Amino acid sequence: MPEDQYRHRVVIVGGGFAGLGCAQKLADRDDVHVTLIDRNNYHQFQPLLYQVATSLLAPSDIAHSLRAVFAGQDNVDVKLAEIAAVDTATKTVRSTDGEEWTADVLVLAAGSQPNFFHTPGAAENSFPLYSLDNATNLRSRIIGLFEHVDRNPKLVERGALNFVIVGGGPTGVEVAGALADMLARTIPAEYRDLDIGAAHVYLLDYGDALLKPFSDKAHAYVAKVLTGRNVELRLGTGVKEVASGHALFSDGAVIPTRCVIWGGGIMAAPIAAHCGLAQGKGGRVDVQPDLTLAGTDGVYAVGDVANIAGLDGKPLPQLGSVALQSGKTAAENILADFEGKPRKPFDYRDKGIMAMIGRKAAIAEVGKNHHEVHGQLAHLAWLGVHAGLMTGTRDKIEAIIDWSWDRFTKTGGPHVLDRGDAAEIDWEDDPTVLAPASASERPSTVTGQ
Repeated sequence: MPEDQYRHRVVIVGGGFAGLGCAQKLADRDDVHVTLIDRNNYHQFQPLLYQVATSLLAPSDIAHSLRAVFAGQDNVDVKLAEIAAVDTATKTVRSTDGEEWTADVLVLAAGSQPNFFHTPGAAENSFPLYSLDNATNLRSRIIGLFEHVDRNPKLVERGALNFVIVGGGPTGVEVAGALADMLARTIPAEYRDLDIGAAHVYLLDYGDALLKPFSDKAHAYVAKVLTGRNVELRLGTGVKEVASGHALFSDGAVIPTRCVIWGGGIMAAPIAAHCGLAQGKGGRVDVQPDLTLAGTDGVYAVGDVANIAGLDGKPLPQLGSVALQSGKTAAENILADFEGKPRKPFDYRDKGIMAMIGRKAAIAEVGKNHHEVHGQLAHLAWLGVHAGLMTGTRDKIEAIIDWSWDRFTKTGGPHVLDRGDAAEIDWEDDPTVLAPASASERPSTVTGQ
């Protein structure tokens, strides 16, 4: 059916959990035409980005083509574009190359971006972990460092095996655990001459506990697991500066490093700031209980780009479950509008929270009352929940195979250095950490070739 023959038109900006959930629910209606716009042609399973970065999963395991998702639904068009402007009055969006889309209803689901909190050098020199591109970039930097040290062990003195992780939330904790496992199991098997005892993983957080939303018992468990895997915890400590070759901690310590991993927080995607929308906490768009923008007609904001209040009036956390449920609720309210029925306020169904801490170690608080489970049982629950949430059947199968392989072998997943630019390091560019080295000790740049 031609687009102009549909009774209703909806434009959705963003193909993450929120946008995908909204589009899938609307796609079941043959009188609604949906245009789904994203700067990538795939949906990425963001909770597993750290597993790509630490070579547990391949990028294809967590990225699923948006066009494949809607291949059998003629009323959904997927467009590859980056939105530069939004007119809420006319419900029109314009891309960076000037193309425009106008609809009866506009849904903003553009997601989030790293929040560096104005930390000097962090945006330029650290490795955030909020997109598939970020994950493959970080993976190549980690593997590239091993390659550099394999050729010249003296580079350890310049921090080549020092890994600094900023942020003690799920991203920081999960990547710390996975990196510690990688250093303990996989690297000795593949880099036999590398002194893995020289490696250090630092996990920093300004707070007094990791995974703050969990219980005190969980805090103790997480700290015990990570310290047992040689992760150095620096609580009450943050980063004041990230340079090309060192990190300056808030306690005055200067740590030579070529890999600062940023898990220090998120803020709304640039669309919120660049399009003149009123912003609240974290640069996110404040929404009404029914997920619409105040003072607009037929404009919704869902997922990480929105401040969505919970029952206590405080903004809900930026979680995949919140995003997915808010996207589906927005779709229900859109259809209610089309049918002349009243909209319903968003009612988040909290199914619990969980985090992986490494091989055979996880923490889960399950159900509305957050019943707490630790260890292998939580690990298995984590695997089941995340496999179930993945978009495609093939993705689920491939992820399960990779997880099984990691469980019973030392080599783990795909240790592929496919981003040569991320592995390129000028070891002379930071005078703060330069150590004496003869010209013969200085290696040529490692690349992906």
